[in-house]
Amino acid sequence: MFYPGFDVKPDIGSLDFSYGEGVFGPVTEKRRLDDIRRSLSDPSASGPEVVYSVAMDVGKTRDQDDLRARNLLYGAMIYAKGRVGDEPVRSQGHVHAVSPSCGSSTPEVYEIWSGEAVIFMQESDGDDAGECYAVRAGEGEVVIVPEGWVHCTVNADPTREMTFGAWCVRDYGFDYEHLDCHLVRHHRVGGWGNRPLRCRTAASGRENGQVHREMGTCPRAEKRGCGTGGRLV
Repeated sequence: MFYPGFDVKPDIGSLDFSYGEGVFGPVTEKRRLDDIRRSLSDPSASGPEVVYSVAMDVGKTRDQDDLRARNLLYGAMIYAKGRVGDEPVRSQGHVHAVSPSCGSSTPEVYEIWSGEAVIFMQESDGDDAGECYAVRAGEGEVVIVPEGWVHCTVNADPTREMTFGAWCVRDYGFDYEHLDCHLVRHHRVGGWGNRPLRCRTAASGRENGQVHREMGTCPRAEKRGCGTGGRLV
């Protein structure tokens, strides 16, 4: 497993985190299947009871004041193995709300610790998704989601759990206002199954590519370089 630079231990059996000497962190929060049903293409689907777990604000105790002064937050996540109906285990799609500290939506930086992830991102939450990318990343690889982009995190390997850390601002927030209809049910983010997602360009609205049964990306993806180290699917 990739070492993030401090002693944080994911327990795959319980989906909890524990912390070694000189490390701070909260009680692990669990996201259950019932918590994310409205974001699923099939809200009645069955799957793991706990879909993923979250420990926001972890790090070395000696760095805690500095992180606060810089307005930085590092979170740790464990995604369950398996599937939710026809979909892979994934987060709810979201876009970062405008943060009071900077007056802007902010980027997010993912560090994959173990397993394999696909970070799906699209330029807009409207009827025209704009540019769309699915970036596959494995242990030790980093993916950057640009500010203002809608995104979700997918466990790309249903046979094992996936763990990762992510950097964001401390006063982060999520904007779900338009996502229920546009991101999930219209564009089918994460609903790979039998419902391929079609990416469209913001300029023309013509089909630009397709996410197929497994995972793919728009043909123009290489021009944007949204990931650092991750592999375009």
